[in-house]
Amino acid sequence: MTDEDELDRLLDKLTLRSRVRLLSGATTWRTAAEPDLGLGELVLSDGPAGVRGESWDERATSVLLPSASALAATWDERLVEELGGLLASEARRKGVHVVLAPDLNLHRTPLAGRHFECFSEDPLLTGRMGAALIRGVQAHGVAATAKHFVANDAETDRLTVDARIDERTLREVHLAPFEAAVRAGVRLVMAGYNRLNGTTMTAHPLLTAPLKDEWGFDGVVVSDWGAVRGTRDTARAGLDLEMPGPAGEWGEALVRAVEAGEVAEGAVADKVRRLLRLAAWCGVLGGPHRPARPHLRPRQARALTRRAVAAGAVLLANRDVLPLDPARLRTIAVIGAPAARTRTQGGGSAGVFPQDEVSILDGLREALRGRARVVHVPGPAPDGPPPPLDGGVGSDPRSALPGVLLRVLDASGTELYAGHRAGGRQLEPPMPAGAHTVEISARLRPRTSGAWRIGIAGFGLLSLHLDEHPLLQGEFATTTDDPAVIHVSPPTRTVTARLTAGTAPLLVARRQLASGTGRATVVSAAPIGPDAPAALAGAARAAREADAAVVVVGTGEQHESEGRDRTHLALGAGQDALVRAVARANPRTVAVVNSGGPVELPWRDEVGALLLAWFPGQEGGGGLADVLLGRTEPGGRLPTTWPARLADAPVTRTRPDAGRLPYEEGLHTGHRGWLRARRTPAYWFGHGLGYTTWAYEDLSGPAEPVAGDDVTVRVRLRNTGPRAGREVVQVYLSRHATTTVEYPRRWLAGWTAVWARPGEPVVAQVRIPARALSHWDVRAGGWRTEPGPCRVLDGRSAGELPLTLEVRVRART
Repeated sequence: MTDEDELDRLLDKLTLRSRVRLLSGATTWRTAAEPDLGLGELVLSDGPAGVRGESWDERATSVLLPSASALAATWDERLVEELGGLLASEARRKGVHVVLAPDLNLHRTPLAGRHFECFSEDPLLTGRMGAALIRGVQAHGVAATAKHFVANDAETDRLTVDARIDERTLREVHLAPFEAAVRAGVRLVMAGYNRLNGTTMTAHPLLTAPLKDEWGFDGVVVSDWGAVRGTRDTARAGLDLEMPGPAGEWGEALVRAVEAGEVAEGAVADKVRRLLRLAAWCGVLGGPHRPARPHLRPRQARALTRRAVAAGAVLLANRDVLPLDPARLRTIAVIGAPAARTRTQGGGSAGVFPQDEVSILDGLREALRGRARVVHVPGPAPDGPPPPLDGGVGSDPRSALPGVLLRVLDASGTELYAGHRAGGRQLEPPMPAGAHTVEISARLRPRTSGAWRIGIAGFGLLSLHLDEHPLLQGEFATTTDDPAVIHVSPPTRTVTARLTAGTAPLLVARRQLASGTGRATVVSAAPIGPDAPAALAGAARAAREADAAVVVVGTGEQHESEGRDRTHLALGAGQDALVRAVARANPRTVAVVNSGGPVELPWRDEVGALLLAWFPGQEGGGGLADVLLGRTEPGGRLPTTWPARLADAPVTRTRPDAGRLPYEEGLHTGHRGWLRARRTPAYWFGHGLGYTTWAYEDLSGPAEPVAGDDVTVRVRLRNTGPRAGREVVQVYLSRHATTTVEYPRRWLAGWTAVWARPGEPVVAQVRIPARALSHWDVRAGGWRTEPGPCRVLDGRSAGELPLTLEVRVRART
């Protein structure tokens, strides 16, 4: 590790132009090297659920963790820290020094399109989960990045939206998780695209105060990719590193600004010093630079990821149906398209190509192999575009291997590149000199005759041909400058064609490359299933003939993805009808919800059990089978309040007015807002059932805690159920008798988890940090704890708090 004096000595060796060159990316994912200093390149990668590396290449697979919302649902910091270590192991395997995770923005509204990538609605839960992930990543010499600083809580107009937030709300709610990240030692903070109270975040004073000055952050503030839109204002602010590169707003423009006295040379020196400090910590300063070995083997990684699936799965309701007893199962009906093609991750820039993907159907088949018959019925076709071509649908027309042929052509149609790929989702096709057209082709292998939906996603001039017959041709202009849409999830255009079983028609998709349209090309195809009545009848018949039914429903990429917000929380008429038909046919029906965030569940009281799977990562099917069959408990508790109807949610607005999005709820985010509005959700923040029951018996603690001190309360509870289990004991505060300061009706102040055998009592000790009793005093510009009465409440969710302790906060003398 290089000390500060050595950093200063190295800094003195650099000219102004050399210093500035280091402050912009050398490539999309690398920083610049400086051989004269022994400074190598830092490699950065997206990473909330998996470390992709520098390219979108299906051949460079990654371990895929459950989504961040699923990790927060564990309420288990030790497990999340272990998973952070797994991310670090993956980063080391891929030669990555910096992982762009965790995402500390809040679940402010259930409509936020990137809900799955953020932890929770609550600043304390988000801060503790984020800190745990940071500790896990950085314990193995890989740097973590807290993002997106700050108030980047929705996707609508996210590049320009101006979030309007009062100072107290900013401090107590939205900045709080980032402060926790800094206390955990995070090495980077990413400034978001958005504006806050009129100033773009990459030029915002908050990057200096409180981030660097008050909190003591000594790491690097990096821009979100393409978020720097000016030179002088961003360079004067606390931003240290502009990404990506090499072209940007700094470079020579920043050199000229310094020479003209418009940006202080000392500001540039501080930015470079921070970058050198990071490089030294990551081991790329002072060489030689040897790639570190991963610390987890593949089998260990899979086991940990599978354990995380069960730990985050939330059992919302259970009417003596779960766990299913394998000894009593002869036939189980597994119903729904997501059962066979389980959605393991959300859409957007954080996506990876998983090493493997175990669907819920495959997980149950493996768990019940040789013990019970597993029948799958897809039910009505889900909404949205067909899935990308894969080896089950098509084959490479040259090699006949399952998958597709990817070609890149020049303007005359001459082949510049050709290669086999496993699927039709090609986000970064090779770009040899003279590249003009991307072509993806496959021999389709229809198993049944009938109508198929065939699609192509991308921008510019697109075409689809089937056996040289044109299906689609046209020019489709970009409708946004959002990089996530252009480069990762462009819209799909679909057509219908009739295919005959036993034939092998040649599908050829082409897109012409043009400036500003990216190169992502996605080709998809799927048969159109039976009409809805027939599909529902088949599903009901399968359920009726089975000992138990598992019906899986969920959201598609068009609903939950970076770059767009949701417009509704409905799963759609087809999926709702499917659950109802199956539940009517078999009372032992388990509904499994495969989504990253809240959805409406109008049939929730009609099913035997209701399990929330989230986006469970690559081992989702195995981990969920463990829960369904009782091998392990569903360990999850909701990190976000789930509404029965979207209209009930306190905050639903994501669309700015004249560019501004007011955070009118103030302090009352999530369950706080529900409590203020006196509304009852479908399921409260913190809710979740296990396979045993608990009695909360006593709550005790100091009668007169002193302002500014942490407080520890003791909760006695008892396992009153038939098997051992884990309970998340939650403590909330309420300043109900206070009149001089506005508070939420109650708010989360701490939690811990306990484990006990049947009939066993246990005492939980929950620490309430001093900050939980404090508020931000805007006039004084600091934290203050108001003396007076306070109520401590304890229980298993924000809506179920059977124990109360009255205390009086005493001023410090």
